[in-house]
Amino acid sequence: MKIRTSWAWIVLVVAGISLAGLLCAGKSAPRDGVYIHLTHGKDDPHRVLMALNMANIMSEDHDVLVYFDIKGVDAVLKDAPDMTFAQFPSSKQQLSQLTKKGVTLMACPGCLKAAGKTAGDLAAGIATADKTRFFSFTKGRILTIDY
Repeated sequence: MKIRTSWAWIVLVVAGISLAGLLCAGKSAPRDGVYIHLTHGKDDPHRVLMALNMANIMSEDHDVLVYFDIKGVDAVLKDAPDMTFAQFPSSKQQLSQLTKKGVTLMACPGCLKAAGKTAGDLAAGIATADKTRFFSFTKGRILTIDY
């Protein structure tokens, strides 16, 4: 009798685990986000291109937000030079790829003002920063990378 009771419990436990697995199968865990903070522009093309390259790589399987402030706003202006360095794709190529992928690209409005620029001076696909978007670009954890 004890053996039958033990087997009954084992069958119930296995069935319960299986049912839980089926119920959770349709739900996926939220993707983690990568927040890339870029403070440099044409003064340091290596930093700019490395940050954009990381954004492109990470966007393959993570939500990504790139935030441009301080001198970083210079990299996302309509009249920004197309920066190149070493093996990296150029800045304009990478910004275009990120825009096509739907990556959130935001410039600091205060830094734009300090540079004598406005939102109208930003390249296509670049928005001014909005604090709501900072907290809603991902539902998972947030990893920050600074350049």
